[in-house]
Amino acid sequence: MNSLKPQLPKISDEDRTPLIDVLLELLAWQEKQIDKLEQEILKLKGETTKPKIKPSKMDHDPAKDCDENGDGRDTPKNNKGPKRSKTKYLKIDATFDIQPDNIPEGSIHKGFRDVVIQDIKFETFNTCYRLAQYQTPDGRYVSGQLPDGLNGCHFGNDLISFILYQYHHQHVTQPLLLKQLLDLGVDISSGRLSQFITDALDMFHDEKDQLLQAGLSVSQYIHTDDTGARHDGKNGYCTHIGNELFAWFSSTESKSRINFLNCLGQGSHSFYVLNAGAFAYMEQQKLPNILLARLELVEEVLCSLPLADPADKRVRIETAIDWEKWLDQHGIKAKRHRRIVTEGALMGGLLAQGIPATLSIVSDDAGQFNVFDHALCWIHAERIVNRLIPLNAEHVKAVDDTREQLWQIYRDLKAYKLEPTATQAEDITSRFKTMCSTRTAYVTLNLALKRMGNNQHELLRVLDKPYLPLHNNLSERDIRDYVKKRKISGSTRSEAGRRCRDTFASLKKTCLKHKISFWHYLKNRLLGESNIPPLADLILAAATCD
Repeated sequence: MNSLKPQLPKISDEDRTPLIDVLLELLAWQEKQIDKLEQEILKLKGETTKPKIKPSKMDHDPAKDCDENGDGRDTPKNNKGPKRSKTKYLKIDATFDIQPDNIPEGSIHKGFRDVVIQDIKFETFNTCYRLAQYQTPDGRYVSGQLPDGLNGCHFGNDLISFILYQYHHQHVTQPLLLKQLLDLGVDISSGRLSQFITDALDMFHDEKDQLLQAGLSVSQYIHTDDTGARHDGKNGYCTHIGNELFAWFSSTESKSRINFLNCLGQGSHSFYVLNAGAFAYMEQQKLPNILLARLELVEEVLCSLPLADPADKRVRIETAIDWEKWLDQHGIKAKRHRRIVTEGALMGGLLAQGIPATLSIVSDDAGQFNVFDHALCWIHAERIVNRLIPLNAEHVKAVDDTREQLWQIYRDLKAYKLEPTATQAEDITSRFKTMCSTRTAYVTLNLALKRMGNNQHELLRVLDKPYLPLHNNLSERDIRDYVKKRKISGSTRSEAGRRCRDTFASLKKTCLKHKISFWHYLKNRLLGESNIPPLADLILAAATCD
């Protein structure tokens, strides 16, 4: 049993001396500090901490929002402007004219006052197609045919759209969805429901595969992040790639740089090429000069051969298995060397596909994303300083001063993006270097500043490319919905299930970016209509408009 907290005896007014008052204030301050430290320890241990509940605004007094003159006018924050018409664009399904119960004699009709009541009908709609059958004189049978647009099963496309929408968009679990359908009167088994969620969805997979290619072809930068994605009882990862035009998800077993480069090449479309870009990457990663020269010699030999196709005059390998064999044939045995050469060859393959070397990758400080022209998120950089636990007042002041300098530079970078000037860029760079070279009495803070200084190029990349975002919040927001789905439904079991989760997460987020209802999108694709263009075409069109 926990020991009870000792209680201070009551102190009368006669006994309250100035020294007693100071000691009481000190005890109150220590109690607050001890509580903060206890919460910090719980947080570090992964335990539940006290929730921070914001005060309710239900009892808000509008009178307090009067201006300084006290004339009762609303402040600009509360002045929301004229209300929009909520029924102007509604589809009216039924109209009823209602007359007054008593109309006095001599009254003149002055039209109608419309009152629109929004409601919904949620019920099954079963259709029986009676196919007439005839026997011809020669003994054959002819029969009526079902209308075009049916999917070859005993369930309509509207029902299948509803199933996909509830499962992938509303995050309804499969058992709850089955119960819901049965309660509505739909006679469906759990196995058939599972098939609708995972099988015969190639048109959606094909459209998802086109998103990344279209997005990379028109983008100057992309956001990226990853999160856990447990599959078949094993830990895995889901990588997000996207920006304001598209979102693309891929679940794999690894979160390495090789995996990320494979994701950029969409896995099955990745190939290995030794070209100038590949050798530049290997040199940057400090591959031994002897090995680098040997690989360059292989390419020179290929280029000297009289091959008909110029594309064949370089090492180009299509599959990972063949690439591993090629590494063995050329005596590349060391694990680090194989990794660097593989990363370089994948980089060369991406460049050969047309992805520009100037493409900017905006991410946190995870090493697997440090390819092409890398830019770091300022929110993640500041988080390193914010998470420090000062040990005394001097440490607290050092952390606060550093955070104030950091956020001032951040605000100046936001202003620079709007009107970039060389003078302002030099000033920001100088202040950033001064901040990172500062030495305080807090050693841990000094190490954090040193790390930030080593990342100066990535953090100040916006000075050369003002169009780059300063943070990776877009990727954080996009991947949050995936995390919510994972927490509700747990891990995937089949490859089809994992692929479907990635596909519909990508399609749903991309629809949202282009202000398309995911419900209308699903119905459009399943019913074979054409009023919603392919999402890849929307990405290209949006980039052209920008």
